[in-house]
Amino acid sequence: MTKIFCDIADLKLIKKFTKKKIVKGFTTNPSLMRKAGAKDYKKYSKKILKITKKPVSLEVFADKSNEMVFQGFEINKWGKNVFVKVPVTNSKSKFMGDVIEKLNSKNIKLNITAVYSANQVKKILRKINK
Repeated sequence: MTKIFCDIADLKLIKKFTKKKIVKGFTTNPSLMRKAGAKDYKKYSKKILKITKKPVSLEVFADKSNEMVFQGFEINKWGKNVFVKVPVTNSKSKFMGDVIEKLNSKNIKLNITAVYSANQVKKILRKINK
């Protein structure tokens, strides 16, 4: 079954698309939020979460593993429909397996983003199936 997730941050569009049955959720990131006029990531994220009860993936924006984990725990607290969006690699191309493993071990719902290869998928599966 196909599931459509809108990759947007514009509040008007989220209001529009949350009414569409085919749209199963939303994914966004700090860059999209800035373009939509967000000044405060947390406040803006909470506005999105008030608009929709569908799943919403909110991305960590740190580059260091320990900061990503901290942000992941914080973002997870914002709503029951939150998925913490974690990049498979940071800006230095370092695999973020430790972040994935720590957040997954606490049953935090994750959206692992920018997976480019089958090898990356295998690495991710090793971290979440421990």
